[in-house]
Amino acid sequence: MAAPRTVDEVEADSVQMEPDGGVKRPQFGTRFLTDPRQVFQHNAWDNVEWTDEQEAAAKKKVSENSQPLPTEKQEEYNSRANEFWNDFYTIHENRFFKDRHWLFTEFTELAPQSTASHKCQSELGAAEENKLHSLVKTPTGEFNALTLNNKDAYGAAATYRILEVGCGVGNTVFPILKTNNDPGLFVYCCDFSSTAVELVKANPDYDPGRCLAFVHDLSDVEANYPFPDETLDVIVLIFVLSALHPDKMQASISRLARLLKPGGVLLLRDYGRYDMAQLRFKKGRCLSENFYVRGDGTRVYFFTQDELHQLFTEACLEKIQNMVDRRLQVNRGKQLTMYRVWIQCKYRKPICHPGETEGKT
Repeated sequence: MAAPRTVDEVEADSVQMEPDGGVKRPQFGTRFLTDPRQVFQHNAWDNVEWTDEQEAAAKKKVSENSQPLPTEKQEEYNSRANEFWNDFYTIHENRFFKDRHWLFTEFTELAPQSTASHKCQSELGAAEENKLHSLVKTPTGEFNALTLNNKDAYGAAATYRILEVGCGVGNTVFPILKTNNDPGLFVYCCDFSSTAVELVKANPDYDPGRCLAFVHDLSDVEANYPFPDETLDVIVLIFVLSALHPDKMQASISRLARLLKPGGVLLLRDYGRYDMAQLRFKKGRCLSENFYVRGDGTRVYFFTQDELHQLFTEACLEKIQNMVDRRLQVNRGKQLTMYRVWIQCKYRKPICHPGETEGKT
């Protein structure tokens, strides 16, 4: 079994470091450091620009530690990915990550009584909703299309459907279920780790009438989902895509795009290039360019805006937002400063109106 992460590795995980503290934080871009002498006045500062020297030092650090591991070691980490994530959740259970209450500030699509849900619903009509009635779960756990008249299919009566991929122990799912009081809401959530999914189901806030948690490998584009294509309003990816092998990212995003209704959105927040977590990796942890393995065997990639934009546009999604969140986080007790670089994206599946052809611009 993998050993618990060191303190440095825990601090390097951006979700652990989110300054929400259980309170909805101000939207990104509202707290600026104008006087360096006041750096320890707050827990975090937004949009902190790097100096040329600082960026050059980051590039040098990454270059020095970019020698990839031997092919056989890379293949081992790839083949054992599920084992490493199960070990992670077995060790930490639900104690590692905080609930992401900042979600409703940055991603208003998840807010209560989302107007987008009713708009999308009215544009598509009841015919699209009938797609959900075609799915039930067999005793073996597989999802199969059966009959359009099955009203007991998961989320069949919902008017607003959200899928979180890589749900972990529910730090996004449960804030959504607690905060979003839309009676038509249904939340699907999945994770690569069966241990994580079982922890979600064991949570007292798990409500099978409003939520379905299931095991799913995002990189397996042939695997079934418990709903047909074009039935989701929102897909959420929070520090998840970076865990995939870079060679599997495009096919995975293209598969997810097919699940969205026209007008549906994909929301992403993930690691940016030269984030503190990337700079902390020592020699012998690099798998390929900007792709690393942590001490517990889990893997992580560090993106640029252009890389993510290409992934989404290749999947025929259109940009709503693609921004870099350069944040200076502060440990006031230890008088430490930590530079984080995250990327936040919103991409939308185009709506084809009558008389238009799909893909027309």
